[in-house]
Amino acid sequence: VQLQAFGGGLVQPGGSRRLSCAAAGFNFRLNTVGWYRQAQGKSPEFVADITSDHSTNYADAVKGRFTIRRDNVKRIVYLQMNDLRPEEAANYYCNTLYRYRDYWGQGTQVTVSS
Repeated sequence: VQLQAFGGGLVQPGGSRRLSCAAAGFNFRLNTVGWYRQAQGKSPEFVADITSDHSTNYADAVKGRFTIRRDNVKRIVYLQMNDLRPEEAANYYCNTLYRYRDYWGQGTQVTVSS
């Protein structure tokens, strides 16, 4: 199982960024895939996830600003982030549970600063 997040970078406060999580090594269309983030010095936190039937869940802090979607043909899960705040600067990474084991991909760093 491989998960690779990319698309991070420097964003101004109030700006937008789209992250992508590319997956391989498992039956992607049948799995829930989630996004998490970890800011420096803080614990990891859930951001959003999307199930095999495209149902979505969001952390309260990002509802209305972030959108998660999946492309089962490309095997990618996207996280569209709008109205980013400085406190949301973090390493963003994706996760899936496959055969009772959690898999975590390498993250992508998002910096929110003017």
